[in-house]
Amino acid sequence: MSSKVISLLICLFFILHLLAADSVTGQDIGIYEIKKGDFSVKITNYGARIISVFLPDKNGKIDDVVLGYDNIKEYMNETHYFGALLGRVVNRIAGAQFNLNGTVYKLVPNEGNNTIHGGPKGFSFVVWKVNEYVQDGPCPYITLTYHSADGEEGFPGDVLASVTYALKDPYKLSVEFKAKSLNKATPINLSHHPYWNLGGHNSGDILSQVVQIFASHITPVDEQLIPTGEIAPIKNTPYDFLKPRKVGSRIDKVQNGYDRNYILDSNEKMKPVAIVYDEKSGRVMDIQATAPCVHFYTANWIINVKGKGGFVYQPHSALSLETQGYPDAVNHPNFPSTIVTPGKTYAHSVLYTFSIKKS
Repeated sequence: MSSKVISLLICLFFILHLLAADSVTGQDIGIYEIKKGDFSVKITNYGARIISVFLPDKNGKIDDVVLGYDNIKEYMNETHYFGALLGRVVNRIAGAQFNLNGTVYKLVPNEGNNTIHGGPKGFSFVVWKVNEYVQDGPCPYITLTYHSADGEEGFPGDVLASVTYALKDPYKLSVEFKAKSLNKATPINLSHHPYWNLGGHNSGDILSQVVQIFASHITPVDEQLIPTGEIAPIKNTPYDFLKPRKVGSRIDKVQNGYDRNYILDSNEKMKPVAIVYDEKSGRVMDIQATAPCVHFYTANWIINVKGKGGFVYQPHSALSLETQGYPDAVNHPNFPSTIVTPGKTYAHSVLYTFSIKKS
């Protein structure tokens, strides 16, 4: 073989290697389980997603209580954000742009003219690096990191983000988000999007499940679900879940179903967010978080989605409670800022406590 041919082959090898490094391949992606007795959580580093949560019911039957798919490839092509980590900014940014310190930053729109959940290649659709992984023992956990480059999806500055999923005590799932802006001020507002059905992912709708949300106000939205900038009380409206109430009790009073950001009442660092109860299984989920808000969504646009085991998910087959900062805060000066400056650390913790109610 001539030296010219060898040189060409070497060159071709390096080109293919570089292309492979930039692509999402099966070798880049894994599924990682953290387990404590009969409580286990499965995570993939594709989008730092929770893809399964296995819990016993009041009769000891183990069920997976989050919606999802049978294989990772399906997560790459979906638009519902099943189990995904959301960032660099969760929720919507109006007009896919914002002004920061006199500079207008134009983002990549992915919902009409707006940007949602960080853009079409936001944190949900990239491969995260597994930094630490302890599968079992007294405190099983996994820590994943992602370096978001300056200009990614239009956002300014390099950001180093991390998330740690850990099982603490019986039936407690801790989620800790952190992020640092390395060189420019930038908005950061991280969350994640498990679709919960405490009856089991394939048990049907969640309309009979009981929800309590510890919030007296919401941020109203326009027809594009963009916050108007108002803060409105929920008393005597269908959005009032201050007392435990079945999801379906007044869902017909709101268009399509629940899809609103709630402002939590507590000013404590770790504050009560919500409690969900499924009478049939007896499962209870109690959520606490350090974020000021939670977005309540009842899977309104999950229509004929083929999920795990071939089960077909329909509207209201799950609910999401995404703890977060104020949505579209970059375009509303009256909302608490989500801007993180270089040297500062963004931190957001969520604690899910699961239990059984037998009566």
